Order: sequence, then structure tokens, then C-alpha cells
Amino acid sequence: MTVYFPEVTQVSFEGTDSTNPLAFRHYNPKEVVGDKTMEEHLRFSMAYWHTLTGAGDDMFGSGSVVRPWDNLTDPMDIAKARAYASFEFMQKMQIPFFCFHDIDLAPEGDTLRETFANIDTIVDIIKELMAETGIKLLWGTSNLFGHPRFMHGAATSPNADVFAYAAARVKRALEITKELGGENYVFWGGREGYETLLNTDMGLELDNLARFLHMAVDYAREIGFTGQFLIEPKPKEPTKHQYDFDVASVLGFLHSYGLEKDFKINIEANHATLAGHTFQHELRVARINGILGSVDANQGDELLGWDTDQFPTNLYATTLAMYEILQNGGLAPGGLNFDAKVRRGSFEPIDLFYAHIAGMDAFAHGLKAAHKLLESGELEEFIAERYSSYSSGIGEKIVKGEVGFKELADYALENNQIVNTSGRQELLENILNRYIFG
Repeated sequence: MTVYFPEVTQVSFEGTDSTNPLAFRHYNPKEVVGDKTMEEHLRFSMAYWHTLTGAGDDMFGSGSVVRPWDNLTDPMDIAKARAYASFEFMQKMQIPFFCFHDIDLAPEGDTLRETFANIDTIVDIIKELMAETGIKLLWGTSNLFGHPRFMHGAATSPNADVFAYAAARVKRALEITKELGGENYVFWGGREGYETLLNTDMGLELDNLARFLHMAVDYAREIGFTGQFLIEPKPKEPTKHQYDFDVASVLGFLHSYGLEKDFKINIEANHATLAGHTFQHELRVARINGILGSVDANQGDELLGWDTDQFPTNLYATTLAMYEILQNGGLAPGGLNFDAKVRRGSFEPIDLFYAHIAGMDAFAHGLKAAHKLLESGELEEFIAERYSSYSSGIGEKIVKGEVGFKELADYALENNQIVNTSGRQELLENILNRYIFG
């Protein structure tokens, strides 16, 4: 069998003293942190699109990457090579899951039937490779944004034929996800939004998006798919305004259309940046509302105005992310999917290994720091004390709903001196530094 990455045998844990660039310094899959192993906590996943089909192109230049299948010309031969290469890569990286869009797996044909036939051919290969390796499918989805037919959206398109076509694609992607034992199915509304309100019936578009999601839930139940449904928020890009702007927007949408019991959220760090939020903010909003389902692990560049999808290496971000995830009780059946791509200048195959090692180590380090921080209770104790006025007296009555404006006004008229306490942000940030850096 062809070996696609001969320069790498196996990426293993060697500890913090290691200088081997093809070894983990922090990620030890079997190391127990709290009540689970690192592998169970983190549930790492390879993103098929960036890792296998990404060409290194951007809006200013064509593809730059060099890949072992570059000598092949037939699109289906390339698709087959990518399938075998993906499992070799995941085995060598000790990555237990993968995620895909339908047309990541195989090229689109001239007709929808031909497209499905191409995908089915590769799915048969992947099914065999999953059985051989034990690697699992974290989630599947359908690309409803790349082809020109989706120029005005998919479920929100003004063209009913496009709506129907999108439904057919999701129907098949759901069937494939179930066939491969996928634990989740994701919806990302890449073009479910608008460029200008001058030509947009926003009410109809939102109603149609909800109809589409209800149909997906109904069909999943019909075929016996029991996996978790996820929506991935993003505020803009490629459209100017997308309806799944951020977690709060999605939460409101779900409740408006009676979908709140059927969907959770897949949060991407870079999308939080584009929405003007921190990664932790989006995780917190999802967590406290009981809808944190899974994570696309990457990071953006705050100096650039687009979705750069860089590999996550910021230890503050990974620690605070794991702080929220641990308080959520974990992510299962979701996980940490590396929706990240190597930089355009990192064009050699081995750079895929360096990038994933960096991301996996950053989250492993963040896991250990967040666990110690939570075990100490330092932040929780400070927060509890800061809000202690709501545990007794007038505050307790507010929380219990025992007072209204009249009673509060009477209280305020007699309370002539208000005493605030410091928020001590700098002290808390220094405490966080201590847990991250020792």
C-alpha cells in the first residue's frame, strides 16, 4: 500500500523536555486529568477539507501546497488517494476522529446523481478504513456554499429549486453520516444571509431556514439517526450579514422557531473573533444556556479582517476554552475539530504534522491549566464573594422575586450609603498567568 507521509512514523508523547518537533510535549492521550484521560477530554478531530483538500490558495493567489497526490490527474484517483492518506495521517497523529463536508470526499459530477455516485465510492473506502483503524466520524455536513448555484444562499435562496437541491444534498449527507456512525451533524450557513436588504425578504428567508432545519430533524428521525444536531455561528464572510451571527443570535432563532430542543452549538474560535467576541464569551453564552455542543478549534488574526483559520497556539485562549468546557462537563458527543489550515507558506506535507502537534499541545496545556484552576476554586470563590449581596438581605429578596420597584425604592430611600468593592481584574489575570505558566 502507498505510504503518503514516509518522513513520519508515529507522533508520540515525549514530555516538556523534548525538543523533537515531531513529538508531543503536553498531549499524552492516556494521562488522566480529573476523572478522564486527555483523549476523552479533548476528542480531537481532523478536518478533511483543510487537511486533505486545502490547496493553500487565498483571495490574492492560487494554490501553493505540495501534496503526495499531485502527480494524479483523474479527480476520483485523487479522492481515493486522499482517503488513504487521511487515515495514515490520523493514525500517525493519534487523532481519533475526523469531520467532512460531502464534496470534500469526492468531486462533484455533472449531475446530482453522478455526484452521489462519486461520494458513495469514496464512502465505501472510508468505511473499510474506519473498521481497520478504529477511527470514528465526529460529524458530517454538506457544502451548501461553494458552488455558484448557492450564490444567493441555500435554504435562504430566493430560488425554490436551489432550496430543493440543498435538501437533497443534506438528505444524502445525513444518510452517509448515519452509515459511518457519525456522532453529530453540523449546519453552517455559509451563504444563509444577505448582501443588501434592498433585494431581501428577510422574513421569508428566516422562515425558510427554519422550515429547512425542521425538515432535516424530521428526516433524521425517520432514518433513525440519533446523533446531535449542531449549528455553527458566523457573523459575516462570505455574505455581509449571516443569520447565524453569534451564539446569542442562534439561540434567539432556535427559540423563535421551536428548534431549541433539537440543536446545540458548534463554536469556532475564529468566528467569535469576527463577531467581535472572545472565544470564551461564545463558549460561556452557550454553556450557561445548555447548548454548548462542539468546538472548531482554530484562531484568527486580530489584525486581519477575515477568517484566517490558523492553528490554535494561544495558551490563554486554549486555557479559558477548556475552563468553560470542563464546567460544561465536557463536549461529548462533540469534540475539538481542527478547522484550521497551515499557512500558505507552509506548503510541505510535513507542515501538516507540525501544525496539528502545535494545536494538540496547546489544548493539552490548556486542559491541565484549566483543571488546576478549577480545582483551586480561586476564581469561583472570588466571584461568589463579589456577588454575595444577592445571598442575603435585599439581594436575596430580588433573586427570589419577593420585591418589586415599590419595595426597592423604599429600601433605596433608607440606604444612604452604597459601598462597592474592587473587581481586581489585574489580580485575577495574574492568577490566571500563574496557572498557565507556573
